[in-house]
Amino acid sequence: MNIAVVGTGYVGLVTGTCLAETGNHVICVDIDESKVTMLKHGKLPIYEPHLDVLFERNIKAGRLTFTTKLDGAVEDAAIIFLALPTPPGEDGSADLSYVLKVAADLGKLIKDYKVIVDKSTVPVGTAEKVMNTIAENAVCNFDVVSNPEFLREGYAVDDFMKPDRVVVGVDSDQAREWMERLYKPYVRQGNPILFMDIRAAELTKYAANAFLATKITFMNEIANFCEKVGADIDSVRIGIGSDTRIGKRFLFAGIGYGGSCFPKDVQALAKSGKEAGYRFQILDAVMEVNHRQKLALIPRLEFYLGDLNNKTIAIWGLAFKPETDDIREAPALEMIRKLIKKNSNIRVFDPEAMDNVKRQFNFDIEYGTDQYSILKNADALIIATEWSLFRTPDFSKMAKLMKNKAIFDGRNLYDLKEMKNRRFYYFSIGRQTIEAK
Repeated sequence: MNIAVVGTGYVGLVTGTCLAETGNHVICVDIDESKVTMLKHGKLPIYEPHLDVLFERNIKAGRLTFTTKLDGAVEDAAIIFLALPTPPGEDGSADLSYVLKVAADLGKLIKDYKVIVDKSTVPVGTAEKVMNTIAENAVCNFDVVSNPEFLREGYAVDDFMKPDRVVVGVDSDQAREWMERLYKPYVRQGNPILFMDIRAAELTKYAANAFLATKITFMNEIANFCEKVGADIDSVRIGIGSDTRIGKRFLFAGIGYGGSCFPKDVQALAKSGKEAGYRFQILDAVMEVNHRQKLALIPRLEFYLGDLNNKTIAIWGLAFKPETDDIREAPALEMIRKLIKKNSNIRVFDPEAMDNVKRQFNFDIEYGTDQYSILKNADALIIATEWSLFRTPDFSKMAKLMKNKAIFDGRNLYDLKEMKNRRFYYFSIGRQTIEAK
């Protein structure tokens, strides 16, 4: 099939590349000329494992192309995906201006039947707004479909190529037939394509992310309580995770969630509830607790070091999670802001995300060349992202480099017995604090 993908952000690039991988001819559109030039030259602007291989292969095969011209991209396309930003507004609602601007342009451009697909995460009722906007100028029939993405950063290629499920909100037989034909190659192992009404599809994405954010936040609350009563959060996690009604995933305590999805989607769903006259009290609590949790290590640093003025704090990890360079809503950034206000000296290392921090922020901090380069004479180390290379470090080397053998682990990477044997001061979330001796 001939497909156009409007928007070459994270979702658009993964969607376009993976659709090309099954033989479709995909043209991706973006208004950023420099970005399109980069893509045409075979360079990816994001880091996502395995995407580069598919990207290069499909460009070489001529199935994946890029342009800044919307009219040329949609002329021959049967299906047009809208993978556009929906950033949170000041009131928490999703900003649909990018989506509706393209919808208005499409109304003037399409000359024959098209299926327009909302791939971006959008509030309930967006498809109707897109449909009405296109219809203002359209001279042909078209359908608007809701097909929310469920891509985990770090695993996005696998999630697209082998999805747990594909959710499609549709209200016409022809659009359903086209979407089923498009996605059949990805569900050959029997995972379902779930067709439903459009509003249900739009809500499904928000509901899924809000539930997972709630699950994470609940465990962080339990971890904080564990610290008060002397229980071990790892034992609690194993105990409740073995219940099949609960499951093992998203039960790890830490310093809160971040990224492009959970914070924005929880906020947007809560806002949608208010607009409909309903208050999501659970989501209000989730947002409050998560904001607090991102800074949970700072009081512990102050307890150990006293005044943080002129103290040297090393931070491992800047991305909101491993296997991505995405720093949106990352807990590390919240801690850096707080530590800067306390006049701490901050050194950081992340294997993928440092360039993004340098481009987007003017933090007065030091960037390391590797994880050990930032430890020399450090008063303490914070672990903010659970990258694999941080899981089995050279503790002997760390002990020689650091002024204080003190680790404040926001991701609970290390075994308590090992930390005790190595005589580190070790604070983690919801577990016993190991005192250095």
